[in-house]
Amino acid sequence: MSKHVAISSQEAADRLAIRELVETYAHCADRRDAKGQMSLFTEDAHFVVHMNAKDLRPSMELHGREALEPVFADLNKYDATTHFVGQHTIVTLTDDHALGEAYCLAHHVSIEDGKRKLMIASLRYLDSFVKPDGVWLFAERLLYVDWLEERAIS
Repeated sequence: MSKHVAISSQEAADRLAIRELVETYAHCADRRDAKGQMSLFTEDAHFVVHMNAKDLRPSMELHGREALEPVFADLNKYDATTHFVGQHTIVTLTDDHALGEAYCLAHHVSIEDGKRKLMIASLRYLDSFVKPDGVWLFAERLLYVDWLEERAIS
């Protein structure tokens, strides 16, 4: 168990701002706001997807904020999504850089042949954050899919 120590008000504010960044990403995904999601990244962002967390080779690797648009817009194929952000850990934090890990259960509802189907994905994000001009952004986001479940829903 880690020992808790007092932190400065600036560190507390930075930790909260980073948590809000992670939560805003999920909110934009669920509201189909691809432009909003993109705005959370640096211009030269790096985004890597591992559809199988055990496979070292990425399924997709994107460079630059503009390259993210089709990936985020792809959520439009779902009737509804809900991303529950679980624990979020800041591993390192300086004045303008941070590393963190976030867990998420992503629920995707689709309709196929008139029937509703639910896909739940257990996601882990390894994140690198930067704070240019006083605002925290994603510099790099590594997405790992730990498991998937699919089932019919009413």
